[in-house]
Amino acid sequence: MRIVVVCDVLGEENNGTTVAAMNLIRSLKEKGHEVRVVCPDQARQEQEGYYIIPTVSVGPLNGYVRKNGVTIAKPNRATLEQALDGADAVHLLVPFFASHMAAKLAVEKGIPVTAGFHCQAENFTNHIFLMNAKRFNRGVYRFFDRFVYRYVDCIHYPTQFIRDTYETAVGHATNGRVISNGVNAVFRPAPAEKPSAFHDKFVILFIGRYSKEKSHKVLIDGAAQSKYADRIQLVFAGSGPQEKTLREYAAKRLKNPPIMRFFTRTELVNLINSADLYVHPAEIEIEAISCLEAIACGLVPVIADSPRSATRFFALTEENLFHFNDPAALAERMDYWLSDPARRNACRARYLGYAQRFEQGHCMDEMERMILETVENRHEAS
Repeated sequence: MRIVVVCDVLGEENNGTTVAAMNLIRSLKEKGHEVRVVCPDQARQEQEGYYIIPTVSVGPLNGYVRKNGVTIAKPNRATLEQALDGADAVHLLVPFFASHMAAKLAVEKGIPVTAGFHCQAENFTNHIFLMNAKRFNRGVYRFFDRFVYRYVDCIHYPTQFIRDTYETAVGHATNGRVISNGVNAVFRPAPAEKPSAFHDKFVILFIGRYSKEKSHKVLIDGAAQSKYADRIQLVFAGSGPQEKTLREYAAKRLKNPPIMRFFTRTELVNLINSADLYVHPAEIEIEAISCLEAIACGLVPVIADSPRSATRFFALTEENLFHFNDPAALAERMDYWLSDPARRNACRARYLGYAQRFEQGHCMDEMERMILETVENRHEAS
């Protein structure tokens, strides 16, 4: 089949949307499909099968957008027409401008359309200081519905949580599939030594973008309140606009400054396998593959129980949860796990079995099946 994947946001594989997009693109190609990718990533200009479109200019906010590591596509009708010519299916990644035009063109041409749901309302409203404005967030979902999803034959939801959230906000059921974005096979238990500088430390890891909704400060405060505060070494794997703020915040509260940088996939696997505990304090989360990657390596998680986060459903026991935005509750949970290695090992064994359901190959098979069945259903109906 000839499948067009429209990526309003695509760049380096250092954010969940790009990682999800590239996993799907590679998988479809490996399965023998011709994949055409529409995106604003100028670095892919010479790569076969890529149709490059310009980026949106937001005037004085361009610097802020770049600081967030995001480039947003500006639709170009001629390029989209070229990409859609002779296509069997179109898959959209996020409900932005290029996907809007691509969806309308696909409907005009009678091409079946599927779309991913990779953008939580708060991922947008966080940047305009309205993350906690419930009515405004519901309005964002209704805008997504009118702008893109009403043109779509089938929606891919990474979790049941985000499906329920969206359908409640827009007030109607959708034709959709719940399919995890999946965990790459490289994330598995493997021998790994702690750096010698940390041999007497508890290494606590959090993988996530340095942005407000990820709640890094809760983990900093929780570590400061732990009875093991002097021995805790936090590692924040990622990048993002709040790096300077978080470094300054941590400097005032922690004995051991956190390690903050982007890690390659190989480095990340080694880091996970040498850490003592994984904490995911984020208040806003559609899925959090990073948490699943840690789990797949056997690292015991402590997860915020935020009602706006799907990650809380990865908790196998009450002790794997803490009350969100509550550093004291987090400190108590961290102390519970750090004080008893045997307890961690028992929990580790349970998580290794649990993680198998998120194997990426299986998830990508389900994504292909969703697209193929959407095409078949359209043909049967016509």
